[in-house]
Formats: sequence, C-alpha cells, structure tokens
Amino acid sequence: MFFIFLLILIIIILLATHVRIVSQSQAFVIERLGAYLTTWDVGLNILIPFIDRIVRKVSLKEQVLDFPPQPVITKDNVTMQIDSVIYFQITDPKLYTYGVEKPLSAIENLTATTLRNIIGEMELDHTLTSRDTINTKMRAILDEATDPWGIKINRVELKNIIPPAEIQDAMEKQMKAERERREAILRAEGQKKSSILVAEGEKEAAILRAEAKKEAAIREAEGKAEAILKIQNAEAEAIRLLKEAGADKSVLTLKGMETFAKVANGNATKIIIPSELQNIVTLSEVFHESSKK
Repeated sequence: MFFIFLLILIIIILLATHVRIVSQSQAFVIERLGAYLTTWDVGLNILIPFIDRIVRKVSLKEQVLDFPPQPVITKDNVTMQIDSVIYFQITDPKLYTYGVEKPLSAIENLTATTLRNIIGEMELDHTLTSRDTINTKMRAILDEATDPWGIKINRVELKNIIPPAEIQDAMEKQMKAERERREAILRAEGQKKSSILVAEGEKEAAILRAEAKKEAAIREAEGKAEAILKIQNAEAEAIRLLKEAGADKSVLTLKGMETFAKVANGNATKIIIPSELQNIVTLSEVFHESSKK
C-alpha cells in the first residue's frame, strides 16, 4: 500500500513538473529523444517525462540590439567609429533554434561587416549626410541574410558617427565660419532694408511737404481771387446804386475826388489826377475868388 501511494505521488510530481503554460509572447521548442518534435504556442502543454524536453524558450516580442562602436574606413581613407542599433523579431522559433549557433552574436558580426562594406564605398561627407540611405541598405541586407535564421530585421539605425578629432575640429571651424557668414548676410540685409525704409520715409515726407505747399499756395491764390472779386462786386454795386439814385457826372467826379483824398492820406508819394478832376478843381477856385470880391 505504501509503494502504491509513493508511486502515485511520484507520478503527480512528474506531471506537475512537466506541465507548462506558454504565454502569448513566447514559444517553446520541444525535442523528443534528441530530435525536433514541435513548437508550443500559447496555452497549456504537457511534457512526457524522460522523453520530451524544452530546448529553447523564444520571445516573440520585438527586441533591440545596441552594438558598441565599430571602426570603419571611408572611401577617402578616413577612419571613424560608428555604433548601430538593430530592431529585430523572431518569426520562426525552429529556425532560430537550429539555424545558427549564437544568433545574436551572428547578427552583431554580420552588422559590422555589412557596415564596413557600405561605408567603404562612400566618402566622409557623403557618409555624414546619408544616414537614411545607410540605414535602408543595411536593413535590406541584414533582413535577407537572417531569413534562414528565423529572424526579421525591422529597422536599423546608426546611433552615432564619430569622425577623428582633427576632422571634428575642422568641421566645427567650418560650421562656425558658416554661422558667421549667415549672420553677416542677415545683418547686411537688415541694414539694407532699414536704409530702404528710411529713404522711402524721407521720399514720402518730401512728397507730403510739396503737396502741402502746393495746397497752401492754391488756397492763398483762391483767397486773393475771392477778395478781389468781392471788392469788384462791391464797387459795381456802389456805382449801380449811385446811378439808380440819379447822380450826375459831377457827383461821380466828386466821388472820385473823395477816393483820391483817401488815397492821399496814405503813404503814396506821387498821385496822378485825371484831367476831368483838374478842371473841376480850377473851376471851384474861380468861384471861390469871385465870392471873396
């Protein structure tokens, strides 16, 4: 009875230790008697004791490999350091398990050789400005090379491109000179625009001043013309009223004399009297002398 109980206990322990639950992000590669049997997906699975074994637990998530800087030589014989980042995903756990020994190390070595081949065909300046091109080429080459290993290369990124120190100094000086050149251009353009605005302002001010003077002269001339017209209208009205009142020639002549008297009271130094008025003056003197006698 004891032996039966012990046997049942051993069987329960074996079953408990050989039951596996596979999560959604994993896959288990199973061998039976040393040969590949199957790949367990998500769910509950049971191993046969002493016959089946789990060879490898494979993660199906996207993974990242960050490689240390690799020395590469450009087409123009410049040695620099480039470190890259690989984003990959295992698509076939069986191929990943049996395709290559140490798959991650194989990817690292393949990345280094591919990077050297690509950079070796490019000059330094082209390398520094062609990251997207290099990334695309590397991803295509690595993806094709890792297909037999059950690996899918999703993305390749060049993390850093580190040229030699002397080239970095030269690049910094070149960038500084370029910044100074752009600053000088911007300053010159600003001064040019400022001068143009000042000149345009002075031009508009001169035009406005000229227009103001012109307007003032026109108004002054119009004022004088209106004053002369009013004087002439007043004089014409006065003559008309005198005629309507029946004034004869002598009255009009006396009016003219009054006008000359007003003129004489002014600052005039020389006055010319018409002959008609002179005759009237002489006649008045004769009457004045005869009245005295």
